Amino acid sequence: MNRMLALVLLLAPAAPLATASDPAALRAEADRRTAALGEKLVEWRRDLHQNPELGNRETRTSAKVAAHLKALGIEVTPLAKTGLKGVLKGGRPGPVVALRADMDALPVTEELDLPFKSTVRAEWGGREVGVMHACGHDAHVSMLMGAAEVLAGMRASLPGTVVFLFQPAEEGLPPGEEGGAELMVREGALDDPKVEAVFGLHVFPMPTGTLGWRAGGIMASSDMFEIRLRGRQTHGAMPWSGVDPIVAGAELVLSLQAIVSREIDPTASPAIVTVGSFQAGNRPNIVPEEVVMSGTVRTFDAKMREQIKAAIGRRAEAVAAAAGSTAAVSWYGPNPVTWNDPALAAKMSETLQRVGGALADPNVRQTTTAEDFSYYQEKVPGLFAFLGVNPVGRVPEPNHSPRFYVDEAALPVGVRALVHLALDSLSAAK
Repeated sequence: MNRMLALVLLLAPAAPLATASDPAALRAEADRRTAALGEKLVEWRRDLHQNPELGNRETRTSAKVAAHLKALGIEVTPLAKTGLKGVLKGGRPGPVVALRADMDALPVTEELDLPFKSTVRAEWGGREVGVMHACGHDAHVSMLMGAAEVLAGMRASLPGTVVFLFQPAEEGLPPGEEGGAELMVREGALDDPKVEAVFGLHVFPMPTGTLGWRAGGIMASSDMFEIRLRGRQTHGAMPWSGVDPIVAGAELVLSLQAIVSREIDPTASPAIVTVGSFQAGNRPNIVPEEVVMSGTVRTFDAKMREQIKAAIGRRAEAVAAAAGSTAAVSWYGPNPVTWNDPALAAKMSETLQRVGGALADPNVRQTTTAEDFSYYQEKVPGLFAFLGVNPVGRVPEPNHSPRFYVDEAALPVGVRALVHLALDSLSAAK
């Protein structure tokens, strides 16, 4: 028995049969059922880790989840290409809450030396790539599978309905495809039954078992841009006979950095403009016709988000015009701010502190990473929290690293957090 399962057992003393009118008894029963999952969480997580799938390609993962939910007697509906919606109706009338996990992996070649290491290869962006659960979505899926099993076993006592959302393509989409949370919402993830609150967890390289959350913005918005600067191709020995988009592009990269440092109020909210790709030319003695650069804008404020986007367009046009070239700016892949509803965060703070104990942090630092969980939060009140998965003594690696590590001792903590959030929100609404 691992140390987190032992902790769950200690926290779950014997109690009378749970009823919908006794929230404490419901929680105690949930903890006993979580402990009874045994090694299932680890087995599920390792299987998913060894068989990762990229966005909108999660067919094996989706089939595994669907089979599990159906075996539990949960009604399953496919959504958003490879996504799933499971509906568990409790034995008593009550509200509807949703729990969400994302399923996709990343085009990353794993460097961890694990017996269940991923060796999967796939095609992404026209290239063959390694595939790895470098952001921990394998842990997210296994924890929500566990939460579904716990809650399904308590069906008769549940005062309401729990919706389980297994979402594809959180990490981004293949070119020209739709998917992710936006498509899940559009296809009815939060409707029929009408969801009143949604909860999610994300593993992070914090100490194992840590639960961190905050009211308001917890993760930044993210907008990806592409800028095409068109010049006039010529011989590198005679640059005056053409228009050099590389020089203009280099000037524009530097100009974009001045937006955050000179055009916005940094005391109001953090913001970042990053140029992550700069492509031009194919020979050292040719001034090319075009430069293509791409990057991201991240902030926690909606007004600032639009201000920065407008500034990028204005600066691109000005720099291009000064060089005698032209600029075209396009935007794609937007994620709004991951915004924890303050009232919901206040109401569920006691729940997360109970589960997290000494490792609970209700004022966790914001992160400028982004999450499409924000699309659910735009429709209904939502609460998103972080779960620490980095063991003591191990140097933490960030999400998306080929060495990102998940301490499996945290998995039962994640199950308890999801189950207690569902139970307490259902009970509090009565």
